[in-house]
Amino acid sequence: MKKILLTIMAVFIGFAAMPLSASAETISLTYSNFFPPTHIQSKLAQQWCDEVAKRTNGKVKVSYFPGGTLTKAKQCYDGVVEGLSDIGLSALAYSRGRFPTMSVVDLPLGYKSGMSATKVANEVYKHFMPKELSDVAPMYFHAHGPGLLFTAKKPVKTLADIKGLKLRGTGNSGKLIKTLGGAPVAMSMPDTYQAIRKGVVSGGMYPMETNKGWKMAEVVDYCTLDFPVAYTTTFFVAMNKDKWNSIPADLQKIITEINKEWAVKHGQAWDDSDAAGKEFFVTKGGRFINLTEAEGNAWKEKAAPMMTEYVEATDSKSLKGKEILDFTLKSLEKAQ
Repeated sequence: MKKILLTIMAVFIGFAAMPLSASAETISLTYSNFFPPTHIQSKLAQQWCDEVAKRTNGKVKVSYFPGGTLTKAKQCYDGVVEGLSDIGLSALAYSRGRFPTMSVVDLPLGYKSGMSATKVANEVYKHFMPKELSDVAPMYFHAHGPGLLFTAKKPVKTLADIKGLKLRGTGNSGKLIKTLGGAPVAMSMPDTYQAIRKGVVSGGMYPMETNKGWKMAEVVDYCTLDFPVAYTTTFFVAMNKDKWNSIPADLQKIITEINKEWAVKHGQAWDDSDAAGKEFFVTKGGRFINLTEAEGNAWKEKAAPMMTEYVEATDSKSLKGKEILDFTLKSLEKAQ
């Protein structure tokens, strides 16, 4: 009798130690995103949810909440940490200073496409695995195309032209405007349209897609192709750490494969949006200004203190700033 009891106990313990099987109950997750449902980046997030359900044969189902209906853009990361949502998509820059390693990606390093910026963001994370993101389970990162200078009425061909010019800029774009000699004015995109139209500001720095997405091409006249100092903004897709750890390994593997594919899709979508924004800008009579090689180098030299500041700031946090910056620049060179 004792032997039979031990056998039954051994079988029970064996089953308890096994990961959830294919017959386990459905895992239900929530996904928060600040992009409106009509935005391509929001549509891709919804498609990610659908793909997860499809490839896991319905074992993992994700309820999607776009437009900041679950958590707002600035609350999204903490919302994932605290479990207000299981998954979240937002910009790292909304928690400025919190992600010192990853913030290197947003510097004006001379990006030429969203695809290259997206590759760099994922490479930086993969290489350094920064502790700053250890309170979540990062799925993947993506980043928009080159942030460029757009102005109304006054073309900017040289650094002298930008001096004292009031331009919309937030975060790194604001820092870049100030470094180049302009006067940055922080404001939301909806406010920017009216501010440019009324002459409160003379333009701003943003990716090409904004010309159509936010109709900015209706109020600006010129685009200075300042690619030598083009910046980006890094977006994260992250899952609550405990929730991720509760998902069986076989399903985690499926989701990880989807993540790799979707990072590329997001990067390509940024570039497609830039192409549409460029076309819309041209149809509205927008004109492009190319910097001479000498002028481009002058802009790059003028922006160099931002790199030095980054290295010093990360060094002060016991991080290897120069190593991080050098790796990022090399990754960008390979990605362009």
